[in-house]
Amino acid sequence: MNVMLPGTDKTTSVDPAPIISLRDIRKTFYRGTLAVEVLHGISLEIQAGEFVAIMGASGSGKSTLMNLIGLLDRPTTGSYRFDGSEVAALDADGRALLRREAFGFIFQQYNLLPTESATANVEMPAVYAGLPHGERVKRAEALLTQLGLADRLDHKPTQLSGGQQQRVSIARALMNGGAVILADEPTGALDSKSGEEVMRLLHDLNAQGHTILLITHDHDVAAQANRIIELKDGNIVSDRPVEHHGEHAEPIPSPAQPKRPERNRKTGFAPFDVLEAGRMALQALRSNLLRTLLTLLGIIIGVASVVAMLAIGDGAKQSVLDRITAMGTNLLLVRPGAPNIRQSGGVTATLTAADADAISAEVGNILAAVPEYTGNVTVRTGARDYVTQVNATTAPFPVAREWPVAEGIFFSESDVKSYLPVAVIGQTVVNNLFEGVDPIGRYVLLNNIPFQVIGVMTPKGATPWGADQDDIIYVPLSTGMLRLFGQRYVRTITVQVQDVTRINDTQEEIRQLLIARHRAEDFQIRNMASIIETAMETQNTLTILLGSIAAISLLVGGIGVMNIMLVSVTERTREIGVRMATGARRLNIMMQFNSEALAICTLGGLIGVALGLSVTWLFSYFGRPVIFSAEPVLLAFFCAFATGLLFGYLPARKAADLDPVVALAAE
Repeated sequence: MNVMLPGTDKTTSVDPAPIISLRDIRKTFYRGTLAVEVLHGISLEIQAGEFVAIMGASGSGKSTLMNLIGLLDRPTTGSYRFDGSEVAALDADGRALLRREAFGFIFQQYNLLPTESATANVEMPAVYAGLPHGERVKRAEALLTQLGLADRLDHKPTQLSGGQQQRVSIARALMNGGAVILADEPTGALDSKSGEEVMRLLHDLNAQGHTILLITHDHDVAAQANRIIELKDGNIVSDRPVEHHGEHAEPIPSPAQPKRPERNRKTGFAPFDVLEAGRMALQALRSNLLRTLLTLLGIIIGVASVVAMLAIGDGAKQSVLDRITAMGTNLLLVRPGAPNIRQSGGVTATLTAADADAISAEVGNILAAVPEYTGNVTVRTGARDYVTQVNATTAPFPVAREWPVAEGIFFSESDVKSYLPVAVIGQTVVNNLFEGVDPIGRYVLLNNIPFQVIGVMTPKGATPWGADQDDIIYVPLSTGMLRLFGQRYVRTITVQVQDVTRINDTQEEIRQLLIARHRAEDFQIRNMASIIETAMETQNTLTILLGSIAAISLLVGGIGVMNIMLVSVTERTREIGVRMATGARRLNIMMQFNSEALAICTLGGLIGVALGLSVTWLFSYFGRPVIFSAEPVLLAFFCAFATGLLFGYLPARKAADLDPVVALAAE
C-alpha cells in the first residue's frame, strides 16, 4: 500500500497489518503427569492473499500449528492475533464463530459425510451461518459447478473419485467465503493428475484473493507456493520466499485484492437453528434405519403400555363404581349389632320396623326408611324347584334403592298392611323358573306357601363382590315376617337421604335417635358415600400401580435411547469434528443430537399412542370395561417427549464437549 511520507512529496510502500500474527506460540500436550512441548515459541506473520506452504517431517509440529491457526486448538502460551484481534484466549464458541467467518478447511482424507450428497456436504458451513435453505443450495450448486462437478451434485462421497471428493471439500471450504484456506496435505491421498488439478484450484483461489496455507511434506508441492515455512522439532528453521522460474511449465498467477473475512454474521440463537437441527436429525435417523426402528421399539412399548393400562384401569374403576352406585349413592344402611363387633350369624334382635317408622317421622332430610329381612327359601312352580333369596320389605323399596319395576307393579303399602301373599321377582328367577313364559299373574310356592307374581324387577347385575342382585324375590314385610320367617326383627333398615351433602349430619341424627330408643348403641350405620370413596381410592391406587409399571417400561425405553445415542456419538466422532471445523458451535452440536433423541421419542410416542389405543379398543371389543380419555394419551405422549429431552441431553452434551482436534483424529 502506498502512503505519503509526512513533510515530503514522496511516497513509500507500507505493508498492511498481517491477517495472521503469532508471537511466541507454545503448545504443550499432557500425557498423565508427562508434559510434551510440541511447539517451542513459534513467531510468524502471514499477510492476506499470501500462498504459504508449511513444511516439515512427521512429528515436526506442522499439523499442530495448522490446528492452532485454524482455531481447532488453542496455544498453551503466546499471542495469536487474527486480522488485528487477539484470539488465543477465545472460548469454544468464539473459535467456532471465527472459523465459520474466516476459515475453510481442506483435509487430506476429505472428511465428507458419507450419508450426505455432494451438495449437502458443501452446504454444511452455511447451515451454521444461518443462510436460508434455498440460498445455500443455490450457492453450493454454483460452487460445485465451477469446480466441474455439475453432474455430481446428488452423488454421495462413495460415488465420487478421490479428486472429485477433494473438489467437494474445496467447495465446502469456500461456502462461507473462506478468506483463509487451510489445506492439510490436500494432494497426499491423490494420484498425480488429481493432485495437479487440486494445486491448480488452489492457485486459482489465491489469484482470487484467498490466503492459502498449505501443509505438506512434499518439496515439489511446497515449491508451488510463494513462501515456504519449514518446521523441525517444533521450531521454525526456515522462512523464505519462493522465486518461480522456468522450471514451472505453468506460471503462478498473481493474487487479486486480498480477501478479508466478513463479519457481523449471525451469532445468536434463532428458530432457524431448531428447524435445521430437526432436519439433520431426521436425515441421521434415516441413514441408519434398522437401529432407529429398534430404538423406537422401546419407546413404542412404553407409551402403548401407559395408554392401554391407564384406559383399562380407569375402565375397571368405573365398572366397580357403577356397581356400587347402582346400589344407591345416597343411602345409609342401618344393621343390628354393636359397632366394630362382627356378627357370627343369625339375627340380632335390635332393629324393628318401628325403628324405620321413627326414622321417617323424626329425622329430617329423609326420603324413605325401608326395613328389610332377607333369607333363603325354596321356590317352586310346576315341576321346577329353585333355591333363592326372599327380601321382605315395604312399598318404598324401589324408590329408596332406585330400582324400578320392569314389568307389572311393586306391592303397595296397603298390600303390606293387608298381609297379601304377592311377590315381585328378579330377572335371574324369571330365567330359571319361567323360561319363555310371562310370569305376571302366575303363582309360585315359597316354602310351600303360594304367592302370586305381580311384577318383575329391572335387571341390576352383580354387586362389586360378585353377588347376583337379580337372584331374589321381594314380598311384603308383614307377609314375609309372619308366614315365611316367623320373625319380628329386621336385618337392615335402608335409609334414603334427600341431600347427600348433609349425609353425615343425617347419619349422626339417626344414631342419636336409635340410641335414645334402644338405650344402647346396639346397631351399626354404614354410609354408602364413604364406601364409594374407599372403593375409588382403592381403584385409584391400582390404576397408579398399573401406570407405574407401564412408566417403568417407558423409562427402560428412555435408557435404551440414551445408550444408542452414546454409541452414535462414539461412531460419529469424526463427523462431529468436521461440523465443528466448519463452524458448528456447542449449541449446534447439542441441538442436533438432542433433536435425534427427541425425534425418536416423539415418533415412538405417536406410534405408541396409536398402538395403545388399538389395544384398548381390542379389549373393549371383547367386552372388557375401558375408558377412552385424552388425559392418559397426552400424559404418555408428553412423557415420551420429556424422555427424549432428558435422555438425549447426556449424549448431546458429550458430543458438544468434544475437542475438534481429537474428534477429527478419530478413526
